[in-house]
Amino acid sequence: MSPLQQAKLFIVMHFDLAKDALHIYVGLAVFFSVAAIFRVSLKDWRPLLAVLIVALAGELWDIVDTLGEGRSPEWSANWKDVWNTMFWPAAIMLIARHTRLLKR
Repeated sequence: MSPLQQAKLFIVMHFDLAKDALHIYVGLAVFFSVAAIFRVSLKDWRPLLAVLIVALAGELWDIVDTLGEGRSPEWSANWKDVWNTMFWPAAIMLIARHTRLLKR
């Protein structure tokens, strides 16, 4: 088991989270962190791009681990993970762009 898989398993077990919830938390953490570190608006596309890059990199790592174990990738599960990671950051970006809910 790769270090990434071990870390995910540790977090899921010790914090009593579902794996889907872990993807949601990672997506939100990356989105808000990039916006804060680079001082860009939540309307900006760059925090969402960072989430996409992290989500795809994580899934690529999962696919490599799966192939390394001699199993076939579960493509639907991989895309579900990308969806779970991207949904709320994308929703927040769209809300920031098209409503006044997140105005200062």
